[in-house]
Amino acid sequence: MNYVRSFIPWIAYAVVSTAGWQWGAVAGLLTGAVLLIQDRKAGAAADSLILEHSTVGYFVALTALAFAFPHSGLQHYGGAMALTWLALTAWATVAAGRPFTTGIAKRQAPPAVWDTPVFRRINVVITSVWAGAFTVTAAALAAVSAAGLGSAVSTPVQVAGFVLPAVFTARYPERVRARFMQAAR
Repeated sequence: MNYVRSFIPWIAYAVVSTAGWQWGAVAGLLTGAVLLIQDRKAGAAADSLILEHSTVGYFVALTALAFAFPHSGLQHYGGAMALTWLALTAWATVAAGRPFTTGIAKRQAPPAVWDTPVFRRINVVITSVWAGAFTVTAAALAAVSAAGLGSAVSTPVQVAGFVLPAVFTARYPERVRARFMQAAR
């Protein structure tokens, strides 16, 4: 479950934001920067860290916004904004033919499969599922925030927005490999 590591800055943001959106943004930025530096020092290629670079970029902008306008009404839409950014990142990587999950998958899969159509297709599908989940969750969080329903509603929405695609990500590649092996017989 290496992909969970990529979402640690977003989790830090969500947790620390309860003390103020500025501090949540700083926590996301610092966590994202530390993890990105660790990954680069460990030899991860820059193109395998698309989500990590996007995350740091988002938190740089959010930190600047949150400190420049600390009382902005946007603070009530932090979850929706974060998920919108993630959705845009995911959809853009699919459109560019470089699904963000590919870099994560390459850390776990042997190099011999990286250029196979099955590996590429699995990552397009998985990234599309994440993009769809981010999109739906962002819209739901915006509606929850606009209605003033609070964290009792937004927290389960956010959890579902990450858990459902995570479960799919964990199960889908094995199902595809099993079908591929069955067809190869």
